[in-house]
Amino acid sequence: MRARTFHHSAFSAERIAAERAQRGLTIAVCLPARECAGTVGAIVTALLRLRESGAIDRIVVVDAASRDGTADVAGRAGAEVWQEAELLPSFGAVLGKGDAMWRACSRLDSDLVCFLDADTERFSEHFATGLLGPLVCEPSVDFVKAFYRRPLGAGDGAAAGEHLAPGDGAPARDGAPARDGAPARDGGPARDGAIAGDGATAEGGGRVNHLTARPALALLYPELAQIRQPLAGEVAARRELLQRLPFATGYGVEVAMLIDAWRAVGLDGIAQVDLEEHHNRHQPLSALAPMALTVLATIFERVQREGRLLATRGVDGADDAGGADDPIAAHAPPERPPLASLTVA
Repeated sequence: MRARTFHHSAFSAERIAAERAQRGLTIAVCLPARECAGTVGAIVTALLRLRESGAIDRIVVVDAASRDGTADVAGRAGAEVWQEAELLPSFGAVLGKGDAMWRACSRLDSDLVCFLDADTERFSEHFATGLLGPLVCEPSVDFVKAFYRRPLGAGDGAAAGEHLAPGDGAPARDGAPARDGAPARDGGPARDGAIAGDGATAEGGGRVNHLTARPALALLYPELAQIRQPLAGEVAARRELLQRLPFATGYGVEVAMLIDAWRAVGLDGIAQVDLEEHHNRHQPLSALAPMALTVLATIFERVQREGRLLATRGVDGADDAGGADDPIAAHAPPERPPLASLTVA
């Protein structure tokens, strides 16, 4: 079975507005944000155009007490602004992006929720419409991931090896989906192929995605090997599904959510959408090793839960699966429980 692959051009704002009105769907776009004053205003302004066209209902920025004025910029641009620490405060300190997303889901009441990165540069409305399109227009789709290429900026090229960040590098040709195998036709499903050959080196970016997440999924969750960008922060889902998923609190949230969504709805309930090109700040190479370790620990923790990893050994060489000296537990981020399991969300 293949995950359905689309190009964002298949889903115009007008199509989404018409079809979601016909189906009676409500839609919220949520942007977890930390120190994003330089980009969040333009993103909210673009999303306001979608709201005015009837494609979405709510624009929510969940701010991490940013010191650069992110909340003020977002509010002036027209977004609802929530402070992450004020959401479900009984759970203590907020433990990163995944925790902020989980807490936001406790208050969001829309049928469909689209999460976007607040640090995206050159943002376009198609980031939201592309992700929401399969949910609105394909009733059997419950979970949607983005994929795109992440070219190095003009200031990044001098030391390319020191300016690469997670994400896919798959290039698109003439507006068609980036190719793992054959191109999609008319915005429909595309054939996937091998992990290699996506053009990450030529496009810049994509090291953790290509060298850690995708190989690990190919070995341990081969059904998910065809997902081109498992670490993409742009994702949309039905709220009912999000309420049933646990949320990894740190950098592992994207790959954890993908695996858990696949367990919940199967590959037929997942779609991926080519958004073409994505611009944002690239992390220095020194930051990628801990990110990769977190991603691997998040994946292996799920394998461990499934009983496919029989034991791990602590520093003393003793079996310690799940214990204080378990190296997987030591590096996997804490998780929040499914909101549906809470008596009061």
